[in-house]
Amino acid sequence: MTTYDVTARRWARGWELHISHVGEEVGVTQSRTLSSAERMVRDYLELDDRPDAQDATIAITPDLGGQLAKEAVAARKAVRDAERAQLEAAMKSRLIARQLKAAGLSGADIAAVLKVSAQRVSQLLNSGQDPVPSLRRRTVGRATAKQ
Repeated sequence: MTTYDVTARRWARGWELHISHVGEEVGVTQSRTLSSAERMVRDYLELDDRPDAQDATIAITPDLGGQLAKEAVAARKAVRDAERAQLEAAMKSRLIARQLKAAGLSGADIAAVLKVSAQRVSQLLNSGQDPVPSLRRRTVGRATAKQ
């Protein structure tokens, strides 16, 4: 599959979109917002008679400059780290809830030990048998996202 790399640079009326493919400049178009940038790039590629215009991967990187760019990357990393930690905590909670149940504790006692509601204990005990596959399913798609 073809990938077009797009560097989005801020200007007075929105974003200037510099399109390249395999290191070669394809062209430049504009967009009022980053959210509409991909559509504008695809329109440009279509007008440029690129047969893959609608199927290609469009990788847009905003050029924010210096400190803002670093802070945006740090914020995205913090969100990914928090999601990962939340998934791991849920997996550990399911595992320990099952172990406590197997040890003979009641749902109410498990709730007291884990400091969660009885309803949450029920959810933990009734969720999928193996917590690891659900963790893998939720993180696989994110591993390939552009940083």
